[in-house]
Amino acid sequence: MHNMIDFILHIDNYLLLLIQDYGLWVYAILFLIVFVETGLVVMPFLPGDSLLFAAGSFCAGVQIENELAQLNLFVVLALLIAAAILGDALNFWIGHKYGQQLAKMKIGRYQLLKDKHLAQTQSFFEKHGSKTIIIARFVPIVRTFAPFTAGLANMRYPIFLKYNIIGGICWVLGLILLGFFFGNLPIVRQNFETVIFGIIGLSLLPMLVAMLNEKFKKGS
Repeated sequence: MHNMIDFILHIDNYLLLLIQDYGLWVYAILFLIVFVETGLVVMPFLPGDSLLFAAGSFCAGVQIENELAQLNLFVVLALLIAAAILGDALNFWIGHKYGQQLAKMKIGRYQLLKDKHLAQTQSFFEKHGSKTIIIARFVPIVRTFAPFTAGLANMRYPIFLKYNIIGGICWVLGLILLGFFFGNLPIVRQNFETVIFGIIGLSLLPMLVAMLNEKFKKGS
């Protein structure tokens, strides 16, 4: 867990090492991380938001000791939008075919899918309907559980696909361009860890608002 937290908060340093060590293969690694986070319901902890922001900053070029580390903006956008859409499509299929079994499955004492995560996602669906597929893109954990829950609930696939495509494009495009235009500002690079905390905080805001609204409704 400590290693995962360190990876998320210092993802710019790790991404630099990946670019230096793997060259063009870094594009495949980025695709795989986004695809796995969105496609496998048991992997909600991967750093989607922070990874996209950091990748965007490297698309603009990061100068390290007179050496330029840079990714191709258009290749990154195309690959990661595809990864996000295909990942959600796989997750939907898993939920549709195996959702009931996976929701009850345990490994020892550990429940494979936590009830609270499914409940949070279900609450999102009740409040926002099909648009949850778009909104959830910007909410960690809920992002991974939303397509699974949609498949489990037998949402019509054409409706899911429409929102999946819109959400995938908005999520990847928004965070990549945010990193591209602002990720290399001196104040951002000097406080990258704080910026990542801010991104995580903002992404959790919709879920917190939904939970508070639900709590107040029950109390009234």
